[in-house]
Amino acid sequence: MTRLHDLSLAAQVEGLRAGDLSPAELTAHYLARIGRFADLGAFAEVTPDAARRRAAEITVGSERGPLWGVPLADKDLVARAGVPTRYGSRSRAAHVPAASDPLAAALDTAGAVNLGKTSTSEFGLTGFTEPRIHAPARDPWRPAAGAGGSSGGAAVAVAAGLLPAAVGSDGGGSIRIPSSTVGVVGLKPSRGRLPIGSGFDSPDGLSVTGPIARSAEDAGLLLDALVGIAPFRYATAAPGGGPFVDAARREPGALRIGVTTVSPWDDEEDIRLHADARAAFDTAAAWLSDAGHAVTDAEWHPVGYASLFHVLWRASAARIPLTAADMEFVEPLTAWLVQEGRRLSALELLDGLTAARAFERRTIADFSAFDAVLMPALAQVPQPVGAYAGHSPERTFAMQVEYAPYSSFVNVAGLPALTLPVTADATGHPVSVQMVGRPGGEAALLSLAAQLESRRGPLPHPPAWDD
Repeated sequence: MTRLHDLSLAAQVEGLRAGDLSPAELTAHYLARIGRFADLGAFAEVTPDAARRRAAEITVGSERGPLWGVPLADKDLVARAGVPTRYGSRSRAAHVPAASDPLAAALDTAGAVNLGKTSTSEFGLTGFTEPRIHAPARDPWRPAAGAGGSSGGAAVAVAAGLLPAAVGSDGGGSIRIPSSTVGVVGLKPSRGRLPIGSGFDSPDGLSVTGPIARSAEDAGLLLDALVGIAPFRYATAAPGGGPFVDAARREPGALRIGVTTVSPWDDEEDIRLHADARAAFDTAAAWLSDAGHAVTDAEWHPVGYASLFHVLWRASAARIPLTAADMEFVEPLTAWLVQEGRRLSALELLDGLTAARAFERRTIADFSAFDAVLMPALAQVPQPVGAYAGHSPERTFAMQVEYAPYSSFVNVAGLPALTLPVTADATGHPVSVQMVGRPGGEAALLSLAAQLESRRGPLPHPPAWDD
C-alpha cells in the first residue's frame, strides 16, 4: 500500500494538480508524522493550526503557484510573521517577528503550506545541529548520532518522511553535510543562481538557498520553483516542469568527469578518509565510467585555503546583531566566533576577501576541463550526539573540518555542488558522494545524479519511515 509520504514531491505536485490529493490531506498526514517522530529533533517549532487554516484557504483560492498545496517548512533562520523564529539561539528565545523574510513570503506566493520551523544550529554557524535551546537533530538511521548541520532539521525531515522536500541554506556545507549524513539529495546552487539567498547578500558571498530532497528529480523540481521566486511575485515554468527537473529526467551525453579525494584542508588538519566513504567514491567513479563518461584524475592541489576561510568564518559571525546582554545567552562557540570576528581589522578582512576571490578564480580554472568533479561528500561516519561538546572552539572547528573537509571550499568558489547517496554500509546506512559543477552547471549535476540513482536502484528507508 502506497502511503502519502511514499510519494515523491513530483508525484505529489501532479496529484494536487489533478485533484487526486488535497492540501488538507497532505497537511494532516505530515503533521501527524511530525508529531509521531518528534524525538528526531527535526522541528524547532510546529504550527498545526496555521497550517490547517492555510490548507483550507488555498483550496478555495483561484491562483495556484507551482508549489500549490505542498507541505514545506522554514529553516529556523528564516523569519515568518507571527511564528517564533529563534535562530537556534537562547538569545532569541522570545523572538516573534512582525514581518516575514522574502523567502517565506515567496514560498507562500508559490502556494506552499508552511508546517513550522526546521531546526538549525545557533545562527547556522556549525556543521552539526545540536543547539542548547532545543533537542538535537538526530540521524534517523542511528538516532544516537547527530544529523550534521546547519540544515540538520530539514535533512532529517526529508529522510524520515516528515516533509516531501525542504528548503535549506548553505554557507559552508549546511545543505550538503546533513543531506550526506542522513542519506538524501542536497543541492547547493551556484552563487547568483537564485533571486533570494543568492550568495550576494553578504560581503563574503558564501551562503545560498537550495533544495533538499529524496531524489535528483525532486531536487530539480524544487530548484525550478526557487529560481522563479521573487520576493512577492512568482513567474516560472508550468508546475512540475522546468529546465532543472527536465535535466534530471534525461540521460546526460558523454561528459568529462574529474575525480579527486584531495581537500583544501589536507595540509592543515588531520583528514582521514573512512573506508566506506572511499568505497562510495570508487563505486560512483566506476559507474560514471561504465556509463561512457571520460573519467580522469582532476589533478587538484589547492594551497592557502585554511587561513582565508578562518577569516571568512569569523567575519560571518561578527555580523550577527548580538548585544552585550545577548552574549550571556549564546553558546561558547558562538561567543568566541563573534568576539574573534569583531576583532578583525578592516585590512585583515579585505585581505581575506581578496584571498577568497583569488581562490575562486584558481578553483574555477583548475576545474574548467571538466563538466563535473566527483569527490567524497564526507570523510567520516556520522558522529555521536554530543561529540562536539566540551572542546575548545579551535578544536571544535578542526573536528568539523575532519568530518566534512570537502564542503566549504565550494561556497568560497561560488560553484554548484550536489551530494547524493550511492552505496550503503554494512548496516544499511547510506553513504554519499559529492559532485561539483561549473558555474551555472546545476543541470549537468542533476542529470548525472539521476543517472547514478538509476544505476544504484532504490535504497532502503530509515526505520522511522515504516513505523
